[in-house]
Amino acid sequence: MPTTQIRPFVRADRVQLTSLVNAHLAAVMPGGSLSVQALLSHLEAEPGEFIVARWVTDLRTLVAEQDGRIVAAAHLLRYGKGPEVGPAYRDAAEIAWLVCWPDAPFWAGSEAAGWAVLEVAVGQFTDWGASRWYADGSLPVPGVYGVPDAWPHIRALFHRAGFVPGREEVVLACAVADIPRRTPQKWTITRRLGSNGVRFSAELNGERLGYLEVDTAYDGSRFSSGTSRADIGNLFVEEGKRRQGVATSLLAEAGSWLRLAGSASLITYLDDTSPASERLFYERVGFEELTRTTRGWARLPRQDG
Repeated sequence: MPTTQIRPFVRADRVQLTSLVNAHLAAVMPGGSLSVQALLSHLEAEPGEFIVARWVTDLRTLVAEQDGRIVAAAHLLRYGKGPEVGPAYRDAAEIAWLVCWPDAPFWAGSEAAGWAVLEVAVGQFTDWGASRWYADGSLPVPGVYGVPDAWPHIRALFHRAGFVPGREEVVLACAVADIPRRTPQKWTITRRLGSNGVRFSAELNGERLGYLEVDTAYDGSRFSSGTSRADIGNLFVEEGKRRQGVATSLLAEAGSWLRLAGSASLITYLDDTSPASERLFYERVGFEELTRTTRGWARLPRQDG
């Protein structure tokens, strides 16, 4: 087994680290990849996380090198202790993501390197004196967060280190080209800026029937593949107006907008609180399950000093 060196990330690692990260992305998100520049920007700060990012007081990226090859890496965050920090993050430390190559016949020892990086990360948490320890797999691409089922080697490492997952979520996706087309309806649909993207609202005689928000802020220039994706931020139909085609017509209107924008795919998310009818709706209009992911990994701080 090759000798493993754990050290801080340096700029010369950028191409190998991007390749390692993109291999994990591609296993979850079809065509998912980041440009080198996008990954470097993410390591310095994550502008999309405008609420949580301002609470970060320290961030570090570790890599594991074997015979000149980067085989594992982790990105660590330390959150502040002040009252301005949200209670769940106050005085916390987090493995924002951990990636490593699975062991292969031509290169044994990659997963051992992943474990070595994880041990150093836990040691850093101890040095920071953080009172909460978290772990995740949130990479800066829509739909890639938690620990997806396509990464069993990462899940095994977190379990081995004593991290316990909180809940499971399902990521669904469809090709924008397959979204149902507009059909005549008796209500009017307007487009406005919403709280989570572009909001399409259905109204009839001045009464709101429901709305759908799609986030297209994931600019394709962030991804080396040039693929543009969009998220469903919110979908809501008033209680008495459901099962009348409102949600389908909202999605059709959004689909027309996304096709004009050149978006290739649309993503949505469900968890164990989502009603079965919501899953059935998405499947009926062409969404399919992309991955199941476990998020909210946490463990108690080490007490042995």
